[in-house]
Amino acid sequence: MSASELVSNEDAKGKVAEIYEEIRARFGKVPNFFRAIAGADPEWLALTWQRWKQVMGCEGNLDRKAKELIALTVSLVRDCEYCSNAHEAMALMQGASRKELVELKQVVELFESFTRIADSLNVPVDIDPESVSE
Repeated sequence: MSASELVSNEDAKGKVAEIYEEIRARFGKVPNFFRAIAGADPEWLALTWQRWKQVMGCEGNLDRKAKELIALTVSLVRDCEYCSNAHEAMALMQGASRKELVELKQVVELFESFTRIADSLNVPVDIDPESVSE
């Protein structure tokens, strides 16, 4: 996607402008991720922003730092440079330390290799969440 497909603040009208204001209030800026979605389809932007608010923007059993660390993990596994940079920055803003981020990357690297080993050897499952008592 080229930068010309990003909807600028000046070009944001109506619902897009309203959503940009909400995003700016949360992040201090409108990230290019949301600008690109707005350029593709304003309704998609509305849906995506609503989903972000429901999953990341509200309190739940996981705090925002934990959610950003999970988002960073997924981004690293999916090899998304934009997402990895964004979620690493957000994790730092939510109180993660650089040492925690290094440890997270070590865990990701370890389990990426472990999953490949398990899959390549067709290791049969011998534990599942149902077998663990709470």
